[in-house]
Amino acid sequence: MRTILKILLIASFLVVIFEDPCMAGNRKLAQSGFKFLSVPVDARSSALSGALTSLESKSTALFYNPASMSRMDYTVDLSLGQVKWIADIGYLYGSAAYRPMNGALGVFGISFLTVDYGKMQSTILANNEQGYLDVGEFSPFAYAFGVGYAKALTNKFSVGGQIKYAFQDLGGGVVSFASDESPKTEKFNVGVLAFDFGILYKTGYKSLVFGMNIRNFSQEIEYIEESFQLPLNFEMGISMNVLDFKEINPDYHRLLVSVDATHPRDYPEQLDIGIEYVLRKTLALRMGYTTPTDEQGMSFGVGFTPTISGMNVALDYSYTPFGIFNNVHRFSFNVSF
Repeated sequence: MRTILKILLIASFLVVIFEDPCMAGNRKLAQSGFKFLSVPVDARSSALSGALTSLESKSTALFYNPASMSRMDYTVDLSLGQVKWIADIGYLYGSAAYRPMNGALGVFGISFLTVDYGKMQSTILANNEQGYLDVGEFSPFAYAFGVGYAKALTNKFSVGGQIKYAFQDLGGGVVSFASDESPKTEKFNVGVLAFDFGILYKTGYKSLVFGMNIRNFSQEIEYIEESFQLPLNFEMGISMNVLDFKEINPDYHRLLVSVDATHPRDYPEQLDIGIEYVLRKTLALRMGYTTPTDEQGMSFGVGFTPTISGMNVALDYSYTPFGIFNNVHRFSFNVSF
């Protein structure tokens, strides 16, 4: 119990540190850039509305709580997935983890994320009937790649972290015209190093687990003439197989309930709730709910996890209704051996 109290005190202290005093009493809107780092990519996590902070995971833990990767049972894990985001934005992500010497040296991982914003029309102000000139198309994009490490310090307590490089390119823009009226262009892009850190604590009371993570911690960066910070997010979560109270064998039936409290830099605090039912470690049905939110509320998903030739294979899908925007579909593939 003392350990849990210490963790909660540390968590409260970190909330105070990362709270921007200038934002006190005001709505936290549009206070950060590189928002692509905030979008959940893994199908399982999004089906649970992102309530993954305290859940044991594999290499995809690098996108949520790196410490969760320490509980991986396999030597090698590979994941790949796709997100059909709103406004025809496409995400592609992947991760890999390696656990040498049965975890005696910890777990090493890498991750990558790419974003395709599609083609957009470039225009500039002009003194004509339309009020602008069409100067062609541009294709903005973004990516991030990271290297992470996690270690189980005891049979209850784990830590993990990741260092990543994030880059965003908004294409080239016309900034002036030469004497012969040919356009002069300038590229608008910027990159920055960011850090993620997390802990995972198995309380010892049945399957109750506590987790905490901080994501996207970095220096303030400047884009052209505007400076901003990354979408820093602090999360705390708990999870448990509630069928433990019925003493039902989790190898046959498991009903996992996970709850996360999130404290982001640039929008109000949220509560994420996820429920996952697993039948014989093979079929998973998932549902999640986020509150408060303007558009995104419920999420749903399904997962199939067969064992083929000693390899554990997972196929996951999630569906998120997004109000006035397009419905969001996520697909993930994972293999462990």
